[in-house]
Amino acid sequence: MNRNYENALRLLETRRRRVRPKTPAVPPSTLQDAAPSSGTQTVKGIPSLVGMKEWLQRLGHSDGDVDNLNIIHVAGTKGKGSTCAFTRSFLHAHGLRTGFPKRIGLYTSPDLQCIRDRIQIDDRPISEDLFTRYFFEVWEKLLSHDLGQKTEPARQPRYLQLLALLAFHTFIRENVDAAIFETHHGGEYDATNVIRAPVVTGITSLGMDHVEQLGPTIENIAWHKAGIFKAGAPALSVPQEAGPTEVLRNRAAEKKTSLTFISTNMSLPVDLKALSVPVQRLNCSLALELTKTFLQHRAPDHTLDSDDISTGVKNFSWTGRFEVIEDGTSLWFLDGAHNILSLEQAAEWFAKNTNARNSRKHRVLIFSHFSEERDGVALVKCLAHTLSEHGAMPDHVIFTTYQERDDGSTRIGK
Repeated sequence: MNRNYENALRLLETRRRRVRPKTPAVPPSTLQDAAPSSGTQTVKGIPSLVGMKEWLQRLGHSDGDVDNLNIIHVAGTKGKGSTCAFTRSFLHAHGLRTGFPKRIGLYTSPDLQCIRDRIQIDDRPISEDLFTRYFFEVWEKLLSHDLGQKTEPARQPRYLQLLALLAFHTFIRENVDAAIFETHHGGEYDATNVIRAPVVTGITSLGMDHVEQLGPTIENIAWHKAGIFKAGAPALSVPQEAGPTEVLRNRAAEKKTSLTFISTNMSLPVDLKALSVPVQRLNCSLALELTKTFLQHRAPDHTLDSDDISTGVKNFSWTGRFEVIEDGTSLWFLDGAHNILSLEQAAEWFAKNTNARNSRKHRVLIFSHFSEERDGVALVKCLAHTLSEHGAMPDHVIFTTYQERDDGSTRIGK
């Protein structure tokens, strides 16, 4: 097989799990790579963390190599991506002024425009050539086998595990000075939690999502998310409800680290587009403290000044999150909301923006739902209720799917 970008994407697709298995819960004590815990949580199936350390070692990467990435690790339900992007933007602005950090890696999910959105260096997705080179280095050491054979070696990385491994491999090979990792959907047993010594960790807003894997209660979800806490690495969180707050405090004590709750920073600029949505001001506030804490531990003589903050906010960009695109006489309001909490915020944002305009409005809602893990009807009801409550009901609704070919498959070339 030729080592080109399209073939890399085709091979990556073979690792995607089409249907999540309905397997019994496995006690954490039976998991080789799972972090020890005094909790009573169980997980369904084999967690994504299992195998990660072994695979990194087979790629030639030690624990020390991962530690040297100087990682900021972020978990949560809503706002992880925006928080990571704000953090990257602040670090980038500071690096341009002071020389550190020069190179910043960002691993996030899901992707919106292309798979390389998930692995970024220096404020942009890695190139197709770089993706291809490092993908095949990982593939040939961990998964290279005859795809036509009926069986395959045990314990090979699945889709998200493979992408996380590719991110670690890329950032190590490219010698980044700092790396920001967003968890996939959990924390304690997430593939990214192979990170043993982050510089600082952050928890964004918590809500009821991925309940089948992390629930059934918000307290259970908080327990999993706080699994990224590590001894010696300060933990930060936005304010949470009483139940999750208690869980986070207990988990911080268990993990032997400090926990600080970060409220909205009232000194942030008020006239910048990126901060026009209240929840983004909260995400930005958490990112600001993550950045300051990172610099305190990795560059004690550095200070994030007002110009760094202003530049970071102005240069912030996160495609598909509270995004407005002007197209002639049309305005497109784009948001990748995929749970109840996110949909409510997106609908309020849309209503506020469209109701504020004086011209006659003709609203069209285009809604796509493709996750087997979420109740599509409940999401639509939430969206309809919030839009109605704020006087922004659409004139037309278009329902679509993620299937991009007649045979039901999704496109490869991205």
